[in-house]
Amino acid sequence: MDKRIITVAPTGAWPTKDNNPNVPMTPAEIARDVVECYHAGAAIAHLHMRDAEGKGTMDKDLFRETVSLIKEQCDIIINLTTSGDLLATDETRQEHLKLLKPEMASYDCGSMNWMHSGLFINHPRFLEELAVTMNENGVKPEIEIFDAGMVYNALYYQKKGFLKGPLHYQFVLGAAGGTAATVENLVYLKSLIPKESTWSAFGIGKGHVPILLTSIALGGHVRVGMEDNVMFGPGQLADSNAQFVERAANLIRVSGCEVASPEDARTILGLKRG
Repeated sequence: MDKRIITVAPTGAWPTKDNNPNVPMTPAEIARDVVECYHAGAAIAHLHMRDAEGKGTMDKDLFRETVSLIKEQCDIIINLTTSGDLLATDETRQEHLKLLKPEMASYDCGSMNWMHSGLFINHPRFLEELAVTMNENGVKPEIEIFDAGMVYNALYYQKKGFLKGPLHYQFVLGAAGGTAATVENLVYLKSLIPKESTWSAFGIGKGHVPILLTSIALGGHVRVGMEDNVMFGPGQLADSNAQFVERAANLIRVSGCEVASPEDARTILGLKRG
């Protein structure tokens, strides 16, 4: 049976408890949610941190505390963000990778306008430095794709030897300033990547379920969680991140596939246990 990986993104840098009181914010809350999601079928946890005011931060000590709490309770694959704070420096976006050496981390393959908050800068120099950091610390990049140009950026960095194939792509659809969350756009983006690649996708907000269903139908992996969507359905706030994972797992099984365990995901993605 085909095995499909579920990534949970429980927090992100933007949603607050005003948006949904169930959004986890502290290391203890995030770790609790991740463990629940692991038991519901998630193989990967994509983690952001929040400061005391609830704002996104790249504080390496918060990453360390959260990762430690998670690893005490389960063997889910840890995937750390490198872009949780628009005011972070090139150095602070990488420090936690050198300290914690997670199995995976995000690699945002280009710059864009965040229409609601400003510029999201990923300078070519930074992307080269980040690739070197990941290679030196055994971290597999998750290539974040917000528009088609970022696919070509990734292929360029792979050609130059900064990124090592086969690459794993994460299609981000519906971000303000990025590609819209439509079935047609996902099909197009998928057509651009090399055949040996692995890929996952998610839609932000109301695009969540259509992209989830399309990803499964096209043979891809999926990402769910309150980073991308705080509503479980129209007018219905999500009770927990595990609720999203349970729905994704059920849809994968209904489609005739199997939900990948963390060990399955390590094999699919070519990871070495962290």
